[in-house]
Amino acid sequence: MSHLRSSARASVRVPVVAAAGVALLVAGCTSTKSGGSDDGSDSGGKVAIGLVTKTNSNPYFVKLRESAQDEASKKGAKLIALAGKFDGDNQGQVDAINNLVAQNVKGILITPSNSTGVLGAIKAARDKGIVVIALDTATDPASAVDATFATDNEAAGVKQGQYVKGALKGKKPAIAVLDGTPGSTVDDLRHKGFLKGFGLTNGSPEIKGTAVTNGDQTKAQTAMENLYQRDHGINAVYTINEPAAAGAAQALSGKSGVVIGSIDGSCTGVRNVQSGKFAATVMQFPKKMAQQGVDAVVDYAKDKKKPSGFTDTGSQLITDKPLSGLESKDTAWGLKNCWG
Repeated sequence: MSHLRSSARASVRVPVVAAAGVALLVAGCTSTKSGGSDDGSDSGGKVAIGLVTKTNSNPYFVKLRESAQDEASKKGAKLIALAGKFDGDNQGQVDAINNLVAQNVKGILITPSNSTGVLGAIKAARDKGIVVIALDTATDPASAVDATFATDNEAAGVKQGQYVKGALKGKKPAIAVLDGTPGSTVDDLRHKGFLKGFGLTNGSPEIKGTAVTNGDQTKAQTAMENLYQRDHGINAVYTINEPAAAGAAQALSGKSGVVIGSIDGSCTGVRNVQSGKFAATVMQFPKKMAQQGVDAVVDYAKDKKKPSGFTDTGSQLITDKPLSGLESKDTAWGLKNCWG
């Protein structure tokens, strides 16, 4: 982020973990048993599909995993779900990919914590004939995987930026930026989109401070408290996701006139918009990502046709205070279409 965002471009260094079993958390409803056949099916003839998420605790990835499990069951496939210990656990994800390769899965769906850190493991999997699909978070370069099913995160960021700017109603902006995880394309694209939507650059004086939160509510609350302590004039907050927005809202509790925007579209997030904690959020559709990813692997197992390119699974601005010129839906609609 120029002088404010240089840390977001740095590689995330994570100590090498001795064994995959230590590095990974495994969803209780999924299988980790090895011994799949060479054709990517288990001993019962089901297509084996691996899923590697950033964590098992973030509600967004919980929903993505549940949706993938449901779709796999409908398609008669077997899902093996693994995850890093925390957002940014690159080595945990590398170990997960290697684990799935050893289990002879037909395809791997992954939400990379670091968009470049897993490239070697992905290449090794693809070299063995395994189709690899990025969900939610693109790799860098995007061609490192066969296909990507995700939100257009820059476009989602633009929607957040446009709304926050409009909601200030002509007031001079004083913005706090709560970023996610350094090295993630989601972080980079949402940040870039927000600035584009607001009409700013990384060096704009309207930006009063930035902080890396890893999308964590507690870290975001501490960061927001520190930023506000340095500048009581802050009146707008960009957040990488709704947990970060919730942390910002808690830090700013009792302080009026601060516009908080976010991206995610969880049911909790929509309720926070409804209650006025956030001004708006931009909804994503993780269920679509998971369903389309599973379907693509099952189709590949049947006809050997690999998916390719980027598929935008959509985003929607949610607010109860609509602005002229910006298409949005209210929280009643949001609660009918939210996830989590």
